[in-house]
Amino acid sequence: MLAGKQSWVFSNRPAIASTGVSGGPFEANGKLAEDFDILHEDLWMGKDSYEKAHSVLLEEAIETALKKKNLEKDKIHFLLAGDLINQITPSSFAARTMQIPYLGMFGACSTSMEGLALASFIVNYGGAEYVITGASSHNAAVEKQFRYPTEYGGQKPPTAQWTVTGAGVGLITANSNQQEPVPVTTSATIGKVIDMGLTDPFNMGGAMAPAAADTIIAHFKDLQLDPSYYDLIATGDLGKIGQGTAYELLAKSGLEIKKEQFQDCGLMIYKDDQPVQSGGSGAGCSATVLYGHLYNQMKSGKFKRILLVATGALLSPLSFQQKESIPCIAHAVSIEMQV
Repeated sequence: MLAGKQSWVFSNRPAIASTGVSGGPFEANGKLAEDFDILHEDLWMGKDSYEKAHSVLLEEAIETALKKKNLEKDKIHFLLAGDLINQITPSSFAARTMQIPYLGMFGACSTSMEGLALASFIVNYGGAEYVITGASSHNAAVEKQFRYPTEYGGQKPPTAQWTVTGAGVGLITANSNQQEPVPVTTSATIGKVIDMGLTDPFNMGGAMAPAAADTIIAHFKDLQLDPSYYDLIATGDLGKIGQGTAYELLAKSGLEIKKEQFQDCGLMIYKDDQPVQSGGSGAGCSATVLYGHLYNQMKSGKFKRILLVATGALLSPLSFQQKESIPCIAHAVSIEMQV
């Protein structure tokens, strides 16, 4: 059902039946290491390129989610996935391996919630019984494309963020299929492209903050909810700079959100002594934190209702070279623990 101008309400409350989360060596030393299903000791993961290793992350996450529910991949109707590499080739190549009917998506770092929103919509209206959705990123592959190869040794400013090496997926199905309580999706708010004229690719958080605020404001307006409805409102990867900016914008709009209630996946995933400048980022950031840490927290009873707002900077190396500003977007999904 459409709610307001930008939101869907999922009356059938599609279930996130299981998840799969894989990561790299830096994540293995991070704050949320215990919430990953698979962690690799090096960035190569047995492959001869970082892009091939990127595909491995997604393949492993999918296989893990299937294994947890004892499902074969031929039971899955659709795979919705995306990443940051040119033409989302790591996701497409993983789909080639998995042989699941595939819809590739690009929303930059907002892809995880774009996929969850669409997967929930499809399942809610009977378009599929099982859908797997997720997103991934690989530090060395993404940094090589958007900034400098790691081997170059380029110095980053304090506003820069560290691309997560990881993949997170969720297995979405009808709530009626569940034999035990699991998190369900209840609504989604689709964001607008917001461009405030920023051009610095080393300040993604600052560029994305207005898009995050715009989507959060739209969510509460469309659903006619108060922020206190949620135990947690988590942005995807704004980092220190972007989270602070988004919080100020929300306060100016009149939304009263407690600071401890407003968190960021990019600030949750790594330890304080890891050299990540402003925090974590990448399409795999919100995907791994949601389908790993937050999913586990919901099942343990810590959170009953969360709003996950994944943000994305829709630039490319070519648009930067042509001195374009950075258009950004954010998508939000409401996730609740069924009782």
